[in-house]
Amino acid sequence: MAEPASRLSSRPLGRTGIPVSCIGFGTAPLGDLYARLDERMAIEAVATAITLGVTLLDTSPLYGHGLAEHRCGTALRIAGREGVVLSTKVGRWMAPREGRGDGSNFVGGLPHRAVVDYSYDGTLRSVEQSLLRLSTDRIDVLLIHDVDVWTHGDGMEQRFREAMEGAYPALHRLRAEGVVKAIGVGVNESEMCARFARVGDFDTMLLAGRYTLLEQAALDEFLPMALEKGIGIMLGGVFNSGVLATGAVPGAKYNYRDAPPEILDRVRRMEAICAAHAVRLPDAALQFGLAHPAVASVVLGGGSAEEVRRNLSALERPVPAAFWAEMRETGLVRADAPVPA
Repeated sequence: MAEPASRLSSRPLGRTGIPVSCIGFGTAPLGDLYARLDERMAIEAVATAITLGVTLLDTSPLYGHGLAEHRCGTALRIAGREGVVLSTKVGRWMAPREGRGDGSNFVGGLPHRAVVDYSYDGTLRSVEQSLLRLSTDRIDVLLIHDVDVWTHGDGMEQRFREAMEGAYPALHRLRAEGVVKAIGVGVNESEMCARFARVGDFDTMLLAGRYTLLEQAALDEFLPMALEKGIGIMLGGVFNSGVLATGAVPGAKYNYRDAPPEILDRVRRMEAICAAHAVRLPDAALQFGLAHPAVASVVLGGGSAEEVRRNLSALERPVPAAFWAEMRETGLVRADAPVPA
């Protein structure tokens, strides 16, 4: 028997008006992130998310060097493409039969090499490959991926120029021709989101890990700019790579590495407030992200159907106003940060 669809609310993706579920499905785990994932389990995770009402599916050629897109394509053939807002990324295309060896966190994946390429032609090549891997004739949202210091270090300025001179015109053309519905960027730095928003005409941005219970600097410039320009925000990394989901346990991850002592101490303070109000830290982290009016969807990764169900259940547990008041009083949440009503 099919699972009943959940009552996930939908929100418009900024000025595009495209309705997306308030919880999206992020597919990085499907690319064998940190550990090899059973094929059937991976495909079942996507299909379960769609069955339970998730309409936003975010993927990338980078995830497993094409494996996540392949698995998404298989799941879409099972669960159906209709009603799904499919988002993927440009900035890399895959060279087959050349091996990987790039030191990425994707321990499995396909035996391909990622070629970083933000040129016009490279962008179109990336889109063509994604369409084939996803087994579809259309992609709804295209994002310029990883143009940030985190990824490119001192080479970021050159990559930014390449993206604005190559990838951006290509995406702008695809949108103008109706091939895609929305274009944007997907990065790990709110400063880069603001920079792109100042110089380009973007519909949406995926900001990962930079607006969370631990980090709220995006309130200074980018999120107000997003509201002003009607840019719909897809918010990723709301658990800061894990520590806001696991709590301050040994080996807890922050920004893809072991959490430093000062982060663990801050999380312990949050956990004490959670305990006083009978609140689960992951529930608070998820609901905090959704409270900002610029946020259309919080994109959560999942490697199994059970993880998908667990993520969605976080919406069903209300977090009391007294919890948010104490988080503000202790300075753990900024006074100007919107919180759930």
